[in-house]
Amino acid sequence: MDIRKIKKLIELLEESSLTEMEIVEGEESVRLSRAAASGSAPMYPGYPVGLPAHVQAAAWSAPGGAPAPEARPAASAEADVDDGVPEGTLVRAPMVGTFYGSPSPDAEPFVSLGQRVSEGETMCIIEAMKMFNQIEAEASGTVVAILVENGQPVEFDQPLFVIR
Repeated sequence: MDIRKIKKLIELLEESSLTEMEIVEGEESVRLSRAAASGSAPMYPGYPVGLPAHVQAAAWSAPGGAPAPEARPAASAEADVDDGVPEGTLVRAPMVGTFYGSPSPDAEPFVSLGQRVSEGETMCIIEAMKMFNQIEAEASGTVVAILVENGQPVEFDQPLFVIR
């Protein structure tokens, strides 16, 4: 992973209210988190030089490096969702970025409440590091909730839509 991309990720972390982020590109991954106020950033093998002291690299692995982090248990994944969210299949943000419900400001939204969607259909775009990533429906059904507003920053694993 290029040091310029890592610096851009750090800027994204600094500009958001996030405390931690992890990005995986193929076999490479980088995990950034805000350091505790009283601590300093520890040095890890492969830790990029010249990063701000208030951001620590909690993990850095290249091909053949440390294994990927474990997936979160299903029970705790549902615990993050507010009680006011309808039941159904959650479509979550696969990355940190900015949510856009339509391909351009003048265009119709990809989906609207009550609309029927098919698995694999584009539901929104998340902009991350000047890249526009299409987020697709994970199941077929009807959109019963849109949980974020256009232009709103989203965090990794944040619920975006509910499909039933």
